[in-house]
Amino acid sequence: MKALFILIAIATTTTYAGNCAIDITREACPGKETESYAKCDNKKQCVEKLEAKTEKECMKKALEKCDNARLDITKSKIITASFDGKPIQNNKNFCDADRPDFNKCKK
Repeated sequence: MKALFILIAIATTTTYAGNCAIDITREACPGKETESYAKCDNKKQCVEKLEAKTEKECMKKALEKCDNARLDITKSKIITASFDGKPIQNNKNFCDADRPDFNKCKK
């Protein structure tokens, strides 16, 4: 009986981690496709699966994926996300098109 109470206590304190799927589509700078797409197994688009406790946490992770440190390699990104199989905000693109770290390819 004591073991049953311990199992119940453990079960009620365990935090559920949901499935956060982040869809990433990159637009490469001209001639930089290989480098830009390397993070997606050399594909323009891929889905990264992460754990998140809430939809809000998944949204935060999606927004963080917008950051572009490779200014002369990746021109821009489109990031959408779903939490537990449901699209977040009707598949909203979390990356603003006029971000200061987008459209910085060398000409």
